[in-house]
Amino acid sequence: MAKILLTGCAGFIGSHAAERFLEAGHEVIGIDNFSRFYHRSIKDRNMSGFIKHPSFTFHKVDIRDKKTLFDTLSTPVDIVVHLAAKAGVRPSIKDPKAYIEVNVNGTHNILQWMVATGCKKLFFASSSSIYGNQKSIPFKEDEVDDKPISPYAATKRSAELMNFTYHHLYHIDVINARFFTVFGPRQRPDLAIHKFSKLIDEETPIQMYGDGSSSRDYTYISDTVSGIFSGVNYLLTHTDVYETINLGNNTPINLSDLIATLYRYMDKQPNIQQMPMQEGDVDITFADISRAKALIGYNPQIPFEEGIARFVDWYRSIHVV
Repeated sequence: MAKILLTGCAGFIGSHAAERFLEAGHEVIGIDNFSRFYHRSIKDRNMSGFIKHPSFTFHKVDIRDKKTLFDTLSTPVDIVVHLAAKAGVRPSIKDPKAYIEVNVNGTHNILQWMVATGCKKLFFASSSSIYGNQKSIPFKEDEVDDKPISPYAATKRSAELMNFTYHHLYHIDVINARFFTVFGPRQRPDLAIHKFSKLIDEETPIQMYGDGSSSRDYTYISDTVSGIFSGVNYLLTHTDVYETINLGNNTPINLSDLIATLYRYMDKQPNIQQMPMQEGDVDITFADISRAKALIGYNPQIPFEEGIARFVDWYRSIHVV
């Protein structure tokens, strides 16, 4: 079994990944900085199922703080699963410097730590946002035109390129996995499906930006985590690896259809306020997942509506009156 450093272990995706690794018998060293992007209690709840697991160790570490990172993490690991990031397209437009500090400088600190400790395996969480408003669909990994339309997207692409540099210079094996609109239990409260569910529950109008035709390749959390798990296994059993893969569902859903589906599963009447399209938002995300299937056997299992039903069940379970 492997010893895994998991950054962002208290977040939405990170907490699910931690559980999957621990269930498989791996040892997990988790770090998180409990950023104020949302309330600390949410992250505590995310980790409640594994915080006391005998094979789990937690350290509060900010990846921007190189000295603390190096001082705290002195034990070598077999692989780094780097999920920690400052997320969000629209907030990145207001505060691009903060995104550069975390997503670029923080990732560079992780890479430097790997060199210093001799770790040669990196699974990196990238984003579908790097494709921008690319016209060729579905998105293929080698067809990036490097025209990101938000600082968030630019920082994720920058980190991918830095990963290649460290692969070339220090022979670190890397998989860059581009996530596509992950949803499910524990989803961050600022993300669309969670935010819309709260508005529907409160019978407050949903502000729909654009005409509802924009679409996203919504991917259920268990499918994304399966991709992470398989990618880690691939890295642990192969050498001289530098790969970039899409982890999506290969099925874009229109915004108007998403909202209608949520209203149906929440058993409420639609109440929608149409708004102009926002800066930084792309028209569509659509993953070509053929490379991920061929490389790691990635095969998403949860259809969109089943995922929504599961999310609504979870949402209601944490909002019991």
